Amino acid sequence: MARIMIADDSDAIRLVLKDILVIGHHEFVAEATNGIEAVEKFNKTKPDMLLLDMAMPKKDGLTALKEILATNPNAKIIMITASDNLNTMTECINAGALAYLLKPFNFENVLKTITKKLGNEKN
Repeated sequence: MARIMIADDSDAIRLVLKDILVIGHHEFVAEATNGIEAVEKFNKTKPDMLLLDMAMPKKDGLTALKEILATNPNAKIIMITASDNLNTMTECINAGALAYLLKPFNFENVLKTITKKLGNEKN
């Protein structure tokens, strides 16, 4: 069981992800509704993994990703997005994200991705 944090400005998305984590026997440890909060709560709770939305208020997900990795280079972060923009996804992976998940979520895909990336796999 991993300790996982969720950062997304949508209440509905956070609720769906929490349900997926429960199904996958993971522990939900914190949530954030904007990029500033995501960085602060990540640094405070030190989760095993962060599910981080790309488009959030106050600070976008890519900026939050870079800030977290600057002080926590081993942080395991999976980006979540409703956009299928390949350039944006590539930029996130190049910045250090382990993977990305597209909304709407496929429960099995989310759990498979989390499990795979918790195992330190980069691809």
